[in-house]
Amino acid sequence: MRLVQLCAIALTSFPNIVKKRLRLAAPLILCFIIACWSFPAQAATRISPRLQEQVLQIIRENPEVILESLQAYQQAQQQKLHQAQQAFLQDLKSNPKAVIAESPTTGAKDLKIVLVEFSDFQCPYCAKAQETIKQFMANHQDEVTLVYKHFPLTSIHTEAMPAAKAAWAAAQQGKFWQYQDALFSQQDKLGEALYLEIAQNLNLDMEKFQQDRNIADNAIVQDMLLAENLGITGTPFFVMNGQAFSGAIQLSDMENILARVR
Repeated sequence: MRLVQLCAIALTSFPNIVKKRLRLAAPLILCFIIACWSFPAQAATRISPRLQEQVLQIIRENPEVILESLQAYQQAQQQKLHQAQQAFLQDLKSNPKAVIAESPTTGAKDLKIVLVEFSDFQCPYCAKAQETIKQFMANHQDEVTLVYKHFPLTSIHTEAMPAAKAAWAAAQQGKFWQYQDALFSQQDKLGEALYLEIAQNLNLDMEKFQQDRNIADNAIVQDMLLAENLGITGTPFFVMNGQAFSGAIQLSDMENILARVR
């Protein structure tokens, strides 16, 4: 509400502002437009039709101001994304433990070559890529450290988050990788019955498993936020030291990437 009011106050003076000052005020116009789009009913009750018409008239007469502001915003967002990506790659190189945090790992202990995987248990491409990852890690278990980061695409995969929470709970008992393999190999059966069945087959403490599933959200959300900050929009997504790649990659391609990062 406060944002819309500030925009409205600023906009009432626009007819008397020269173009140079209008450019400076363009972000306020954008705020006004976004507020109207996001909350049309509320905006309609707080902003008079006369003020709305004034804003529309300003936009009609000076469309380049809005375009310039949008371009500047997009450039700022791209710069922010680039900085986040560079910071991540630098941390992966100089302080891999900070990147790994509490995520499950397998493979080499020296962290010289770290393969970070962002994955979704309901994603068919992730399941396909998993077959390649297993072969790759079997070949390079003593050289490469594999790190798993949760990135459930909840908007399109309804079982992605429940499966991630179950896998996280299994990780608290040291059985993440076995649980992960079972989920991917039975991806067509994802659901509560499967989550409990896998846990029982792995001889997990079922009471602890249930408790840990209930507190898994925070850790998974942290992984999701990291993925979003890096501009990752799909799964699977991988970063091996400074090399990023995605999709159901072939084993030969991964071998070539490894040769480059060595």
